[in-house]
Amino acid sequence: MLTETPDTPETPDTPEIPGALGTAEPPGAPATPDPAGFGRAKWAIAALFCFLGFQYATWIARLPALKTRLDLGTGEVGLLLMACGAGAAASFPLVAVLMRRLGSRRLALVSALCLVAVLAALSVVPNYPLALLAVCCDGVAVGCLNVAMNAQGAALETTYGRTAMSQLHATFSAGLLAAALLASGSTAVTQSVPTHFAVAAVLLLLLLGYARPGLLTHREPAPAEPDTPKKRTRPVLPSAATLLMGCAMAFGTITEGAMNDWSTLYMKDVVKTSATVAPLGIAVVSVMMLLARLRADRWRDRWGDGRVVRVGSAVAGVGLALALAAGHLVPTLLGFACVGLGAAAVTPCVYVAAAEHGSNALALVAAMGTTGLLGGPALIGFVAGAGSLTLGMATVAASALIVTLTALWIPWPSRETAPAAEGVPQTGAPGQGAPGPGEAVAEGAH
Repeated sequence: MLTETPDTPETPDTPEIPGALGTAEPPGAPATPDPAGFGRAKWAIAALFCFLGFQYATWIARLPALKTRLDLGTGEVGLLLMACGAGAAASFPLVAVLMRRLGSRRLALVSALCLVAVLAALSVVPNYPLALLAVCCDGVAVGCLNVAMNAQGAALETTYGRTAMSQLHATFSAGLLAAALLASGSTAVTQSVPTHFAVAAVLLLLLLGYARPGLLTHREPAPAEPDTPKKRTRPVLPSAATLLMGCAMAFGTITEGAMNDWSTLYMKDVVKTSATVAPLGIAVVSVMMLLARLRADRWRDRWGDGRVVRVGSAVAGVGLALALAAGHLVPTLLGFACVGLGAAAVTPCVYVAAAEHGSNALALVAAMGTTGLLGGPALIGFVAGAGSLTLGMATVAASALIVTLTALWIPWPSRETAPAAEGVPQTGAPGQGAPGPGEAVAEGAH
């Protein structure tokens, strides 16, 4: 990857948060943040997470209608989904540049508008090649928004010294659910995809309008000028810490994505449940993950990110392995519940750790997570085809345990929880509120 010294960004014309990272205070002046600022910014960023989940689930829910209208086969539908994932994975170099040039706030707003435009294009796309192009663009915009909104979440935690990332990820799940309910309701009223997507686009624009005023304006700190008179562009390799975080993210998303794709089939073909009972597998995973993410920030405050990831991924891996060994309905559902509970906080915590190392690290880790989501289900299918579905699901359990091992070596951010109780941003040593090398800088709130 090539990096170059960016131009000095313009000073934002927004009020700064007193005591926030990247702002100067008179010597000895106490930190006096707006107590309501954290809540405003948190809900604004949560709207972005909800936006992404809602947009993605909206067009995925109408895949059968798109398949019929474009006269697609099963393989062509699979390629359509792969094009979306490939676009997201390939967006990494672009995201790294745009994060430095635009900052996370502008990038989030621009990429969100692109996602609305893609939804409109998918509602009227006339042929398969244009549909492939549209979903590939969707994947690129998803990759941009994914990095930008997680950078916002990380900056929120760093600025105010309070945890919020797991709850933000829970609103992504809420967006998925809301889109599914809208799709069901709109289909009952009309089969028109353009009508459904038009309603969804209006709701997405309302979410974006709500989010815009409260988003943090944060940018990457400009690197120091080199001693040589001429700026040079040179390749920069990711650090060992970044690669470890990427590994944890990839195997964490393999665990999460494979459960979404294969749990129902496992319930039906291996556990021998009825077609009515089989969907309970994914329902148990989804509900447990949503509930756990709503509580996970309290766990992070109490035990720290590293311990939450290590223990959670171990619970997911061991619980699923025991369920596979038992092979009956109740143990299987309990094992699936362990996966939802244990894997819930993995991706939020890894995103926070990656953001501590700058936008390049965050973009790379996000791309590796997308690769896990894209390649994980296919890997499980390959193992299941070569052996059995039980062996394929055992690969999911092994992926969760690999997360446990990599989490032992990841440099997790540290925090003091006492100031957080008073809503006061922390300042001081790196990891306790002061900007370390490569950390995102929050300059203020709109």
